[in-house]
Amino acid sequence: MRLYTHAACLQHDPGPGHPESPARLHAVLAALDRDRFAALDRIEASRASVKALERVHDPAYVARILSSAPADGLRRLDEDTLMSPASAEAALRAAGAVTAAVDAVLSSNASRAFCAVRPPGHHATGTRAMGFCLFNNVAVGAAHALAEHGLERMAIADFDVHHGNGTQDIFAGEPRVLFASSHQSPLYPGSGGVEETGAGNLVNAPLPSGTGPAAFRQAWEDRLLPRLDAFRPQLLLVSAGFDGHRADPLAQWRLDADDYAWLTTRLVEVARAHAGGRIVSTLEGGYDLQALAASAAAHAAALMD
Repeated sequence: MRLYTHAACLQHDPGPGHPESPARLHAVLAALDRDRFAALDRIEASRASVKALERVHDPAYVARILSSAPADGLRRLDEDTLMSPASAEAALRAAGAVTAAVDAVLSSNASRAFCAVRPPGHHATGTRAMGFCLFNNVAVGAAHALAEHGLERMAIADFDVHHGNGTQDIFAGEPRVLFASSHQSPLYPGSGGVEETGAGNLVNAPLPSGTGPAAFRQAWEDRLLPRLDAFRPQLLLVSAGFDGHRADPLAQWRLDADDYAWLTTRLVEVARAHAGGRIVSTLEGGYDLQALAASAAAHAAALMD
């Protein structure tokens, strides 16, 4: 299995006290630097091309993000989303990690990959930065797979506690992409109702505050995994957010690292059945450092197994 990351992703700094801090990626990388992960093939992420970004983002938006990093200090894009001098480079590397990982698994150079990158991506729409996200990394990777590798069916599984509104918005009319999401509701960004079905390719499982392991696993077993299995994806992408952990400060679920390991194992089963085992996962949320490190390690270990 490959691990994609880049030092630039550590330099994106939204400022003191911001939950999406460089410490998040430091914690994940430290957890993946232990003996059990010695077999990981560690790859420096390349930059995403403008062409790849413009498959899912408006060209004017791409140009705006690439030119908006301040020379010093911070530039605010919305209430929660800020850019520092290194943010544009970090965003290019984060999206580029996913496209490179897609190329690797579809060319049989690897069967699975985890992209330990930031800023996260799944809230970014085609024209708007939001929710800490600049470019929609998983969407860029999915569109790259369709355009460059000619896939007919691919799926995105999103288990971040916040709904991936940007990913849903980008692919709502694209029947070649199935988007399956579990998320807390009500909660930011306020989307992801069961009635949101797109072109029949969106399946949402909103779950209330206080959701614990049993309800989370049941939602995937009863609603989301059967749809993924029936879709028979040729590639599975994962928006891996670990902010449903009981210790996370930004939501009110009660999951543990074992729940992420369980779901990852089930997603691997889907990939083995239909996609030759091919999975590309990319880091989204998770804001308690200890919980994030433990959960990301459990996820990566299950991908390796």
